[in-house]
Amino acid sequence: MKWLAIAAILLYFAASWRLLRSGPNGAAPVDRPALLLGLNGGVLHIAFHIGTAMQANALALHFFLALSLVSAAMALVGTAVSFARHFDALGRVLYPFAAVLLAAAVLSYRAPPAGEALSWPLKVHALLALLAYATLALAALFACALWFQERLLRARALQHPLLRLLPPLVELESLMFRSIEAGFVLLTVALTIGAVFVENLFAQHLVHKTVLSVLSWSVFGALLIGRMRYGWRGRRAVTLTLLAMGLLLLAFFGSKFVLELVLNRNG
Repeated sequence: MKWLAIAAILLYFAASWRLLRSGPNGAAPVDRPALLLGLNGGVLHIAFHIGTAMQANALALHFFLALSLVSAAMALVGTAVSFARHFDALGRVLYPFAAVLLAAAVLSYRAPPAGEALSWPLKVHALLALLAYATLALAALFACALWFQERLLRARALQHPLLRLLPPLVELESLMFRSIEAGFVLLTVALTIGAVFVENLFAQHLVHKTVLSVLSWSVFGALLIGRMRYGWRGRRAVTLTLLAMGLLLLAFFGSKFVLELVLNRNG
């Protein structure tokens, strides 16, 4: 399966090279060949994970593998958004990010031990959770871009290259909230499946993950309600988005980092 990973990494870097070489968007709003390279890289990236799961007959979600899978989903969703909204700034961040994490996953890969295979509901739960992380991570990326774009506009730095790379402020905010809405639905379904099918939270070291995930879900839910009822936007929306995403990262990847890389245990 390594050849799939190598091909995906090469495609990601080829897409990144095209995007960086083109500089800020000029007359052409989007570099379609670069996005197609990134799209093919994302497909091969996902194929690598499917192949390793079939080869091991188990869903391996160790730290770097889980990060790599999330980055693959981010690359694919980000590419779709770029095609739909006609801007390619996302690829400049997502493609190198996905390539580096895929390389880390390949270098650190180990087959899951016997007995680690999950039941199909828990596999669905894990995949939905990872897709929710990817979608909400995109929302956090939009939030960071929104914050920086707003600062540039307040400072009247109208010639800054970033302003030519990003869509207008209102559209960027709309993208952020649409990503939050989609991720919130996925996270809700993932948490519901987990609540129904996880039998013993204490034995599986999942209490901290559950508590932090529910806290994150609550913050995202409050933000969406505040947006609908009170028109929350701007700095408040950005702050709550980044807070909720931070809780979600701690819930899964923070605990995995400590358990697997610090304590050398399976999380």
